[in-house]
Amino acid sequence: MYTLPPLPYPYDALEPVISAEIMTLHHQKHHQTYINNLNAALSAQQAASTSNDIPALLALQQKIKFNGGGHINHSLFWRNLAPAPSAETNIDTVAPNVKAAVEAKWGSLAQFIEDFKQTLLGIQGSGWGWLVVRQGLPEKKIRSLEIVTTKDQDSVVTPDSSVVPLFGVDMWEHAYYLQYLNNKAGYVTEIWKIINWKVVEERFLQGIQGEVSFKL
Repeated sequence: MYTLPPLPYPYDALEPVISAEIMTLHHQKHHQTYINNLNAALSAQQAASTSNDIPALLALQQKIKFNGGGHINHSLFWRNLAPAPSAETNIDTVAPNVKAAVEAKWGSLAQFIEDFKQTLLGIQGSGWGWLVVRQGLPEKKIRSLEIVTTKDQDSVVTPDSSVVPLFGVDMWEHAYYLQYLNNKAGYVTEIWKIINWKVVEERFLQGIQGEVSFKL
C-alpha cells in the first residue's frame, strides 16, 4: 500500500511563484487521490488474480497505469522544487555538470529554458514536460539530454531505466489555474525561479534510486 510522501518544505514555501493554496490542494487532494486509486486498483488486481478473472485483470491495467504514473510523477515533482532564493535554486553553484551539459546541447541556458517553455506551452490538454537523460543500452555509456513530454499521467520512467528524469513541470490545470488562471505562459516563466538544481544535479550523476517508492 502506497502512502503520500511528505513535502520537503512548507506549503507556503514556494510563494509567490506557487501559492500555498495550490500546493495544499495539489499535494493533499490530487496526489492523495492518485495514491488512493492506485491502492484500490492493486487490491482489486490481487483479488482478480486469485480468482483467475482475466477480464478484470485486463480492465484494471489502465487504472494502474494512470494512477501509478500520477504517484511517480508527483513524487518526483515535489523534489524538483525549492524555495527561492536559496542555494538549491542557483544552478551556477549546485549544478555545474548539468549546466555544462545543457550549454553543450542548447548553446546557452537561456536558449534551453526558452525551448523548454515552448514545449510546455505546446502540450495539448493535460500532461508533463521533462528534461531527461537518455542512456544508451546496454552499456549505458552514451548519455544525451532531451526535452520530452508525457500525456496525462503517463510515467516518464521506463522499465529498463534507459531514461532518467532530471526534472518535470506539471502542466495539468490543477498545478497552476487557481493562481495563473489561463496565463500558462506566466506559470512556465515563473517556475524557473523555484527549480531545485541541486536535485537535478544529483539525478544527473546518480539517477533517481530511492526517491520514490514504486515497482517497475
